[in-house]
Order: sequence, then structure tokens, then C-alpha cells
Amino acid sequence: MENYQITIGKNKEVRHFEVGEYLHHDGENCKFKVFEDGKFVASFEADEHQFLHICQNPNGLDEAMLHLLAEEIESHHPYGINDNIKKLKS
Repeated sequence: MENYQITIGKNKEVRHFEVGEYLHHDGENCKFKVFEDGKFVASFEADEHQFLHICQNPNGLDEAMLHLLAEEIESHHPYGINDNIKKLKS
């Protein structure tokens, strides 16, 4: 899957991120890596209910920004985080 861009606005601050989706080690779930200006800033993975949870936050992004990122990533997958994997299996 190709990386995609998302823009987050918070308190008049606008930040641009790039999201990459990678198969997790179990081959079922996706892990999302988030980059800002080419630098890795966070990663998320989906739980069994398709909600994202923070895996890594090496730059110490504030919790509100992480939640906004997770919401944007989830909204990019209206049929579920793992929808592309399920299609490949059928």
C-alpha cells in the first residue's frame, strides 16, 4: 500500500504527516508508521475492534496530537483498518 499524507490542525497549528501501512508480524494486522518531514514520529496498531493504539512515540508528541493522528488514520479506512488484507485473502 502506498503512503498517504494527512494534515492535522490543532490550536491554530497545522502539521503535515505521511502515513505508511505495514503488515504486522502476525500477517493479519497492520501497523501504521507516521513521519513528519521524513522523520519517524509515531506508530500505531489496530486492536481486534479496529481501533488504533499507540505503539511508539519517540518524539514525545502530545497525547492530543496522537489521538488526532489515530482518528485521521482510522477515517482513511472507512471499512476497517485491515480491509485491504481481508480483500487479499478472498
